[in-house]
Amino acid sequence: MVQKAKILLVDDRPENLLALEAILSALDQTLVRASSGEEALKALLTDDFAVILLDVQMPGMDGFETAAHIKRRERTRDIPIIFLTAINHGPHHTFRGYAAGAVDYISKPFDPWVLRAKVSVFVDLYMKNCQLREQAALLRLQLDSGQPVADAKEPAGLLAELSARLAAVEEQAEALSKQLDESADAAALATAAHLERKLTGLRRALDALEPGAGNGAGAVPSQS
Repeated sequence: MVQKAKILLVDDRPENLLALEAILSALDQTLVRASSGEEALKALLTDDFAVILLDVQMPGMDGFETAAHIKRRERTRDIPIIFLTAINHGPHHTFRGYAAGAVDYISKPFDPWVLRAKVSVFVDLYMKNCQLREQAALLRLQLDSGQPVADAKEPAGLLAELSARLAAVEEQAEALSKQLDESADAAALATAAHLERKLTGLRRALDALEPGAGNGAGAVPSQS
């Protein structure tokens, strides 16, 4: 059974949280409510989230301050944040949102389909990334222990499976980059470039495990 991704919804108004839940329920993921920045930070201490929808205008700790705390924590700094705001203060206000670490900045009222599509992209990336990490950890454990691979698969076969999973993540990242290109926003494009660099590093590490890579250095040992 595939575990569902968690999406954090942060808004001080219950009716807004209810509306977000209605829009995102079709994604069939776990929706977690937070009615303040403080409550959101508390939720982030114990759970992993695929994406955060964060209201800008909140009493006490507003969205910008909440995002700053999220980005300062090593555990949560890479979680995508989509800012939602009912007030449009122009380009400067929008830039402040991206500077705080948001991957998108959406003014209310927004198109429900567009919001659902954007969130779906980050959920897909999160799920594929989790699958990739699980497979990589399994492969590393089996190779380090010298034990046979589960289900009698050869390491080379598992490497091929990992490569295919990584290719799927790369495809999703490319689709995300194309989507962000349409917005032509420098901060959002920088986020996509950061993700691309991380995927490139994963690809190089995986390639180094291939038999014969680097004149045998780092290659998967053959089984006798």
